[in-house]
Amino acid sequence: MSGAAQGAPHLYILADDLIWATRLAGQGRTLGASVVTLNGSGDLDALVARGAIGGSDLIAIDTTARGFDPAAAVRAAASVGRTLALAQHDDPELRATLLEAGALRVMPYRALFERGHAILAELLHLPLPAPGSLEAPSGSGGLTR
Repeated sequence: MSGAAQGAPHLYILADDLIWATRLAGQGRTLGASVVTLNGSGDLDALVARGAIGGSDLIAIDTTARGFDPAAAVRAAASVGRTLALAQHDDPELRATLLEAGALRVMPYRALFERGHAILAELLHLPLPAPGSLEAPSGSGGLTR
């Protein structure tokens, strides 16, 4: 897919880590979402100030970021729309905090690596491309050919 279709859901990404931001953006684009990378908490504040996002839109937040308070970012994002938090798998206290802050789901990074396309397709209400097609993600997160 060369770009998101008209009316495609938006995937907003707030992540300090370039690897995870790039992976999320690539997975979203592969699925046909309109991807918007937020450059820090100021961009998140601007998104929140605009008001509610669409019902199929999703805000994904990397909670290992150092530039902002993860729980506060999730709380702000959840006030305007569905929010996915990415966290370490071995931090149950943070997971509980993020769910309490309003995260729809708290997804460990390993799940993003192994099943990110399927998880994002479900959350963005988009179809998962058929296995073996040029648009289908491989198990490694890349595209099959």
